[in-house]
Amino acid sequence: MTTATQPDRSRWIALYVLCLGELMILLDATIVNVALPSIRQSLGFSQSDLAWVVNGYLIAFGGLLLLAGRLGDMVGKRGVFLTGLAIFTCASMLCAVAQSQLLLVAGRFAQGVGGALTSAVILGMIVNMFPEPREQAKAIGVYGFVTATGGSAGLIAGGALTAALNWRWVFIINLPIGIVTALLCLRHVRPGGHIGLRQGADLPGAAMLTVGLMGVVYAILQVATWGWASANTLVPGVLGVVLVAAFVLRQTRTAVPLIPLRLFRSRHVTVANVLQLLMVAGMFGVFFFGALYLQQVLGFGPLQVGMAFLPAAFTMGLTALRFSGPFLLRFGVRATLLVSLSVVALCLVVFARTPADGSYATDVLPGMILFGLGGGLAFPALMTLAMSGVAPDESGVASGLLGTTYQVGGAVGLAVLTTVSTSRTNDMAAAGEREAVALTSGYHLAYLVAAALVVAALLVAAIALPRSDSPEEQPADPAEAGTH
Repeated sequence: MTTATQPDRSRWIALYVLCLGELMILLDATIVNVALPSIRQSLGFSQSDLAWVVNGYLIAFGGLLLLAGRLGDMVGKRGVFLTGLAIFTCASMLCAVAQSQLLLVAGRFAQGVGGALTSAVILGMIVNMFPEPREQAKAIGVYGFVTATGGSAGLIAGGALTAALNWRWVFIINLPIGIVTALLCLRHVRPGGHIGLRQGADLPGAAMLTVGLMGVVYAILQVATWGWASANTLVPGVLGVVLVAAFVLRQTRTAVPLIPLRLFRSRHVTVANVLQLLMVAGMFGVFFFGALYLQQVLGFGPLQVGMAFLPAAFTMGLTALRFSGPFLLRFGVRATLLVSLSVVALCLVVFARTPADGSYATDVLPGMILFGLGGGLAFPALMTLAMSGVAPDESGVASGLLGTTYQVGGAVGLAVLTTVSTSRTNDMAAAGEREAVALTSGYHLAYLVAAALVVAALLVAAIALPRSDSPEEQPADPAEAGTH
């Protein structure tokens, strides 16, 4: 038993309910990628504005995760989880009925708000329910299975729904899932402890971070159209950087920071978040550019694109669920991360050589399998590393911090990769290359930049993590975390 009041079977059911909520949130990060051409045609998006259908969700999600995690610590994680589910489900309906670009992007932003509230507290709840190392490794393996496969499963679901019905169904599907998850949560997930509202929450800090991230991402997306020196790029970019810097400064001075700086005294917390930021910035390109390559170069339909990602989803899920826990317990976090990051980097290099006249079996499938193997090992290892030695009353904010680096890495990474890809494609098209060659050349450059980001993460892991690092050697006393 994890606690004196929750029997073993009950908490495993609770784990599956929480994972169902996380799966719904993760699906929406990528489910629209396959539907983007249909959305563009239906609502008249330009190519640059279309990126906001993805980034509107990622920015709201990443910008509010820290606040959501802190709220979970203060008022109770289950209540925050249920509130997030309600907002996310209602926002999904708004997206489904949207008849304008503005309404769809607003709905996606609202989905990000609900997603942040739902997702931020889940890992903290799991860690609190399963404090014993071996059971915690198994539980995190199940959660890692969901997080590892959610993105790929989103592409599959998006392809199937878009092909069989239309793009609006990628949002409608969230309604029954959200309602069922909420009912199961009320029945099986027990309310946990909380520290109360007396300490408050940093609402100005959350606003600074969210608006700052929007400014940075918007500026990066404008580079391909206006260049770095244009006011259209510089003004939002400088404003975004200033706001993010002001947020960081505020965390050193406010009495109730969104990110308690003492968390970073733990080497594990710091390294895990740096690694996640770099790795996800590179990995997000596989979902976005992989779907575009299959559709625009190889001529796949939406359902075919979804099925093309099935080997990645299957491999990632199997690796996370069956092999990540035993691998972590036997070899430790450091070895697991070195192996997994090397595999992810190799995957990106494989994708960087896909030709304009390529075939799925020889040019795409090997990269998909490598992507699944690397991600399936990496994500559970990062979760284990980030949550080790964190005090129970700060597990929510620690979980939110890890989720923030995931979403920020995805949003900023996707903006950078989209910019370099679009610039290369435009240059090649201006030089007279046919469309398929120009597009493929842009994707190649994006994949190489992504691979460089993952190699940087590999170097950080090799240098910053001690060779003796393993989950079983984490400090039993959270106060000791700052000494590692």
